[in-house]
Amino acid sequence: MNKQETITWGTFKQMLLQNPELDLQFQYAADKWVAPSYHITEIKQAPITSVDCGGVKNEWTEIIVQLMEPASQQQLRAMKVRKALSIIDIVEKVLPLDVNAEVKVEFGNNEFDTRQLSPTALVIDGENLIIDLQPVSVQCKANDRGGSCGTPVKQKVELKNLAVDNSCCTPGGGCC
Repeated sequence: MNKQETITWGTFKQMLLQNPELDLQFQYAADKWVAPSYHITEIKQAPITSVDCGGVKNEWTEIIVQLMEPASQQQLRAMKVRKALSIIDIVEKVLPLDVNAEVKVEFGNNEFDTRQLSPTALVIDGENLIIDLQPVSVQCKANDRGGSCGTPVKQKVELKNLAVDNSCCTPGGGCC
């Protein structure tokens, strides 16, 4: 399986900065949209350190934008990109965000279990900046780099059945 292309925080933010007057829409599945009254509740910067199944240490950073749909619809249009930028500005005054970090969007509602999704496309459509979200794929980093998972391959060892082999340990055979 190929590694899914990621969008960096720098690319994501630059697209927002170039389109402050557009409505910011999130599509989380085919014909499924985050309700227009969503809130950006939190922006997380998560440094990840892992060791994969091949025994290799991996490090990267993710910026996770958390979205929440309120219990009741409060507005009919999605927030403007400039509103999202004002939230980002508040966050970055407290926590400088890594421009090279991978962007993830955390979202769930009554019909869709909460999970992290990857923005795979940032598309301008009329008055909307649409962030197309796709599930994050599981990957095997060891296999992706041409190695193995680190599970040792068992070597076959041939055992000699001494009860059947008469060439060894017979009276006068000299093995004892």
